[in-house]
Amino acid sequence: MPPFPTIPLLHAAYAAGLDPRAVVAEAYRRLAAVDDPGIFLALVPEAEARAAAAALPPFDPAAMPLWGVPFAVKDNIDVAGLPTTAACPDFAYSPAETAPAVVRLLAAGAILVGKTNLDQFATGLVGLRTPYPAPRNAVDPAYVPGGSSSGSAVAVAHGIVAFALGTDTAGSGRVPAALNNVVGLKPSLGAVSSRGMLPACRTLDTLSVFAGTVADADAAFRVMLGYDGADPWSRALPVPPAPAGLPPGLRLGLPDAAGLRFGGDPLSEAAFAATRADLEAIAGPAVPVDMGPMFRVAGLLYDGPWVAERYAAIRPVMETRPEILHPTTRAVIGTAGRHSAADAFAGLYGLTELRRAADAVWDRIDVLAVPTYPRPQTCAAVAADPIGPNSELGTYTNFVNLLDWCALAVPGRPRADGFPAGITLLAPRGRDGLLAALGARLHAAAGPRIGAGTVTVPVPETGPARAGPGEIELAVVGAHLSGLPLNPALTACGARYLRSATTAAEYRLYALPGGPPQRPGLLRVAAGEGGCIDTEVWALPPAAFGAFVAEIPAPLGIGTLRLADGTAPKGFLVEAAGLAGALDITQSGGWRSYLAGRGAA
Repeated sequence: MPPFPTIPLLHAAYAAGLDPRAVVAEAYRRLAAVDDPGIFLALVPEAEARAAAAALPPFDPAAMPLWGVPFAVKDNIDVAGLPTTAACPDFAYSPAETAPAVVRLLAAGAILVGKTNLDQFATGLVGLRTPYPAPRNAVDPAYVPGGSSSGSAVAVAHGIVAFALGTDTAGSGRVPAALNNVVGLKPSLGAVSSRGMLPACRTLDTLSVFAGTVADADAAFRVMLGYDGADPWSRALPVPPAPAGLPPGLRLGLPDAAGLRFGGDPLSEAAFAATRADLEAIAGPAVPVDMGPMFRVAGLLYDGPWVAERYAAIRPVMETRPEILHPTTRAVIGTAGRHSAADAFAGLYGLTELRRAADAVWDRIDVLAVPTYPRPQTCAAVAADPIGPNSELGTYTNFVNLLDWCALAVPGRPRADGFPAGITLLAPRGRDGLLAALGARLHAAAGPRIGAGTVTVPVPETGPARAGPGEIELAVVGAHLSGLPLNPALTACGARYLRSATTAAEYRLYALPGGPPQRPGLLRVAAGEGGCIDTEVWALPPAAFGAFVAEIPAPLGIGTLRLADGTAPKGFLVEAAGLAGALDITQSGGWRSYLAGRGAA
């Protein structure tokens, strides 16, 4: 068995006859070999986990995509039969029900190993704010493991489990991933049910996923994804799967010089520069982004009234038994008393204004890439100053949930001393699939080992470039192309990019009068009288396809296009009567080429 089997490798072994009970036994053996008592706060008895493996139906990864995959759950997420402590033993309770997201994982064949340690009540980014022994960083124990989902990240980094659940309010699902050289996926808020999760900030919290690869993290996320009518914070978001390839017009943003902060650490700065080179080789040159609005949003989380939301989450404890809290946890949440109800409203007004300024970045880019943290922090530094190093670790994470963005933390090029250095990809809510496609390619390019082991990151498999079951293919030729003004209208419907192709040589392309935005019209003509026109093919769910088509204005419409690859997706066509005053631009070969040539002229 490979030291850190990915889910596909593990399933390949199962298909060849591996017994899942042996995998369970190996998980417990690895835990014993690591000899870190701080990782888990509660374990499923090994005999019980073996019995769960033995009770699995015949191997069928299509029906049960997580068949036989060991996983762990952060101990602020309920699992019936195991206590929920949130790293506060005097607060512990025995939940009657298992969180719906965990239920989905179990139903998909995953095997629970146990519940993991955390910064108490999910308040912290260092992983040391626990009355239990703190987990040790899997790469170098001199450094903090990161928090608050410390145990989950360390368990994955050591290969004890294939994936683990964390939670994320201000970076708790990303900072520990970067510090332990694994992937951390923070979904779009509301995409995964948060019932059964003890909140830190109820309006900002989401379950997160740690895994060795982007594909494994995405697989667990897709199992949990779905609207929960019993969760008032759940949202029926269109979150399409990862595109088969990166859209050719993908627009990448990176912090400008003033927005790059490494705390004076040249090793971290150099590592980020190396990862940036990998990223731009994959996605093209990046445009600089002013991080000022994002940093101002981040300041609201702990210096503004949102700390009162943490107080509200554990108000009975704060008001009747504050002595049971970790001293740093009590000190941080105790600052809530400085803020009034009027301050809360002022904070909401300020956030609304800042969100408008921050969201303006998506008019220019599709993905923003930032360091996951400025520099790693040592345990000694945190012992000397419990607050400062923790705050610095949240430089590039604290603003994300407040802005309602999705995020994916991916290991990048390591520092010159071998310690991991990560990068986080950010996008508007619902674009989780796009981040997965880019993140998988970046992770493979960086080429680091997975976690604390020696196995290198596998090259991502290229998915099918055809629509899946329950999807309709749509070919676009103009302003809906990736990176162009109307593409957001397509992605907002839950569309995912499939492939680029040209039409058969029986179409002419025209620049139509009017706008903005200016649009082209594609007209089918007799064979031999047209040219091959560039298109992008996207996939949409049927309901979204219908809603999208209903908004198309005359003289454009939807017909069936004949493409050079032999496929016949639905696509944009123009009525012949709408070509009055239009310019024939067939010779350009496509709308994007026409725009580029016009700009050069």
